[in-house]
Amino acid sequence: MSSLAKPVPAVAGKATDVEELCCQLDRDGIVLLPPLLTEDQLSSMQTAFVARLTNLRWNNFDGYEKTEPYRHMIEDVLLLDQGFVDLALHPIVKNIVKNYVGPNAELTEARGWKSLPTKRDFHGWHGDAWYDQAAQKQIPREIKLAFYLTDVRSGAFNYMRGTHQKQHPRPVPNSELDLASADIAEMLGAAGTAFMFDTSGIHRQGVPMLESRQAIFFNYHDPNVSLQADDRKFHRYHPLLLNAAFLGNLSKEDEKLLGFGNKSNFIPGYTRPTKLPSLYRVYSTALGIQLQAKSFRERIVARWNRSRTRR
Repeated sequence: MSSLAKPVPAVAGKATDVEELCCQLDRDGIVLLPPLLTEDQLSSMQTAFVARLTNLRWNNFDGYEKTEPYRHMIEDVLLLDQGFVDLALHPIVKNIVKNYVGPNAELTEARGWKSLPTKRDFHGWHGDAWYDQAAQKQIPREIKLAFYLTDVRSGAFNYMRGTHQKQHPRPVPNSELDLASADIAEMLGAAGTAFMFDTSGIHRQGVPMLESRQAIFFNYHDPNVSLQADDRKFHRYHPLLLNAAFLGNLSKEDEKLLGFGNKSNFIPGYTRPTKLPSLYRVYSTALGIQLQAKSFRERIVARWNRSRTRR
């Protein structure tokens, strides 16, 4: 986008509009969408998202997760606000997903990030690996819906047009690329900007990022496609976590897209295989000591109060 225009109220897209968007997605691997949500919806989503960025998630504190230096991650954003569900089920989005991925497509992941200012290219060029490449001769289609919650003036999403469906997705070092002649889409835009892209295409988060960026990414693919070993191990693409308050008036098509009743990627009794860091153990032990001290203090106060009432 050449300017940071404010989003306008969403309107139902004509069939020809969706067809044009699908044609561009087929050709380039990425397509900028028309405004999908109202300013009120966007504002409510921003408020809910920022509330989760206040604290690091731990014990009974809601918040963000942190697994790398330059991003704060929020899993399962469909729990946060009605607007996230409305976005995932927007008629234009549903039509593009059905057309591009196929009738079995489902929303398999809904997460967001706050990316921190940095000059480091920590998330270099790559295609998104997600399926068992040994079991797939062809490249299964997967698309992501990206949505900006803040204005993005630097560090925008970059995508090499026309690189989709050419090779099994993997990290791509700069030495393999002709960056001077590559047709790169730089997705600068205002809060409310939305676009969809084929994840097999070569893309990255641009650098430098001069100001923090908040964005969400919704992942759509056929859940019957076999996942790669790491994603099975860490239970990625688990059944969506949903908020009942946001699920009124769903159609059967909506329920299918959200994966209602589909247990194909559900792992009973799942426990994430991880080695707890020493600092985690220190905090957990300290919390236990603090709670024991609080309980002891409450018992002493209760005894003292009872002794006073007997006098």
